[in-house]
Order: sequence, then C-alpha cells, then structure tokens
Amino acid sequence: MLKRIEDTQERLVFTFEGRTVEARQGETVAAALLAAGFRDLRASVVTGAPRGPYCLMGACFDCLVRIDGVFNRQACMTLVEPGMDVRRTPLAATELR
Repeated sequence: MLKRIEDTQERLVFTFEGRTVEARQGETVAAALLAAGFRDLRASVVTGAPRGPYCLMGACFDCLVRIDGVFNRQACMTLVEPGMDVRRTPLAATELR
C-alpha cells in the first residue's frame, strides 16, 4: 500500500463505490484512492482488464471515473472535495443509461 509522506493536512471524506474514503486537503482523487488501497478504477474497453492510475499527470486516461454523476473525469487531475460520490466507469456504453 502507498503511504503518505506527511499527515498534517485537513482530512476530507468522500465515497468510492459506496465505501467511505478519507483523503487529505489538496490530494487528487487518484492519490486518495491509491492511498486507501484501491488500484483498479475502470476496465479496459477492449479486453475488460482492470485499469488504474498510471501516469498521474493526465496523459494516459487510465484513471477515468464518474464523479457526482459526471462520466469520464480524470481522477489524477481532480482534487478531492468533501462528500464527492466517485464510481467506476461502466465497461459498456449500454451501462451508461
């Protein structure tokens, strides 16, 4: 599991797939999820293989999630806000309905 270097920032709470996740002020959604032990955030549309944060700088799009009902948000580029509802992106377009 990844560990934070410092633990002095204010704590925020959000949910991922209905589970409570604790984050620190200024963290991205991807960083908070990795620190909480979540590795796979979506499935590959080609093979169905699990995908998760890779580049952590917005270039690869492997960390796409649904945040507060908005699909295809990059978890590595989105700062955590209290009360966010984060979900995995559905595998098939038919699941978007």
